Amino acid sequence: MEKRIGAGAAGWAGVASAIAGAGLGELVAAVSAPRSSPFASIGSALIDLAPTWAKDAAIALFGTADKVALLVLIAAVLLGAAAVAGLVQRIRPPWGSALAGLLGAIGIVAAVTRADADPLAFLPSAIAGATGAAGVWLLIRPTADQAGGLSRRGFLVATVSAAVVGGAAAAWSGAGNATGRSIRVVRDAIRLPSAHNRASVPDGADLGIEGVAPLITPNNEFYRIDTALIVPEIDPAEWSLRIHGLVEREITLTWDELLALPLEESVTTLACVSNTVGGGLIGNALWLGYPIRHLLADARPLPEADMVLSRSQDGFTAGTPLETLTDDRNAILAVGMNGDPLPFEHGFPVRMVVPGLYGYVSATKWVVDLEVTRFDRARAYWTDRGWTAEGPIKLHSRIDVPRGSEVPSGETVVAGVAWQQHVGVAGVEVRVDGGSWQRASLATAISDDTWVQWSLPATLTPGEHDLTCRALSRAGETQTAEQAPPAPNGATGHHTVRVTAA
Repeated sequence: MEKRIGAGAAGWAGVASAIAGAGLGELVAAVSAPRSSPFASIGSALIDLAPTWAKDAAIALFGTADKVALLVLIAAVLLGAAAVAGLVQRIRPPWGSALAGLLGAIGIVAAVTRADADPLAFLPSAIAGATGAAGVWLLIRPTADQAGGLSRRGFLVATVSAAVVGGAAAAWSGAGNATGRSIRVVRDAIRLPSAHNRASVPDGADLGIEGVAPLITPNNEFYRIDTALIVPEIDPAEWSLRIHGLVEREITLTWDELLALPLEESVTTLACVSNTVGGGLIGNALWLGYPIRHLLADARPLPEADMVLSRSQDGFTAGTPLETLTDDRNAILAVGMNGDPLPFEHGFPVRMVVPGLYGYVSATKWVVDLEVTRFDRARAYWTDRGWTAEGPIKLHSRIDVPRGSEVPSGETVVAGVAWQQHVGVAGVEVRVDGGSWQRASLATAISDDTWVQWSLPATLTPGEHDLTCRALSRAGETQTAEQAPPAPNGATGHHTVRVTAA
């Protein structure tokens, strides 16, 4: 007499089948279509489809770990759906198996509609879906004494084996991507040419106060906010940049041609528009690259052009005002960061760095295309999602020390950083408990395109205190106290920290 397996066993069988399918899908992706793994395809689609408020919430909650959080969420939803598929198969076969196959179909659609889809983009998710569906069908059958049915021990062995095979395949795919390894070897072997114009850091630029953000942000500490769930790994030998659109002369530039140009060093602070008041989505680096204005001068934009639409290898786009790429600021195609080739996470082999603009309209990583156009003819990734078309950096300051909720009473130092790239900071003021504003000492700025450190000695009596700062710009602006969220064009307000002097 046939007997259905228990509900718990059916759910576990669905989960085991999904793990096996996902693992084999990741393994196939590593071999045939690295950019089309099931997790990455679905995750990238979710990033693109998510409303602006959801993206902002994810960044505010998880910061630069937002992609890890998304992958964990996808895995949890997948396993939950797989368990449901197992339960459905137990009572309404073959609909549970069909549901497992549907998960693979969703991955296929997500993969083939990506801008950077591989020719075999459909294959990893197809394998994953077929494996999951077959696993559900094979494992969740009547475990009777009938021929062909699985014994309790056979069922246990089969499900555990499926989970182990899937996990091992996923791990092997992550470690065995030969294409990624070879490109990493290529990057590590690159020796960047010397800069035609070298940047220098003036004496007095670093106050040397412990706890204040370092003047130059190390590469491994530089914030990362982008839409790439899988970091593109581009072979420099295959990279090229096309400049076209409203130009008299179309230009295509290769990696070797770019390195042969007189590259320049510049120190520039980049900031994310999602940064909250006092937040850490900002960093300062020494960049090596070639001025974009020279390339645009060769291309000769037509008079009606007012925007450059940059495109990343993975399909991301940013719309940058043409004038910010043709004036005298250090807007560059960067190939180096703090003395090394760009890290993969920060745009290797080539990215854009444009002082004075938030990254969503200027700092395109893995850039492969510059289309000279107009704001009324083209829209970019984030402007399609409600952010303003132009994103000039707003005047900001931040308190870095004292840190923590408790500090010793008496003499202390209040210090931090301030910035408004391409405008410059003229001063910083601090007040304690809503009192009068006191002028802080300002370090020597590297340039108007970088943040500047500041400090102020203060005496704190025992008890709670609110410390607030505001910046003054070289253009005569005082940082506004009006509180505004990051959307649609950058947060505003004074940074305040509360401490208890013991």
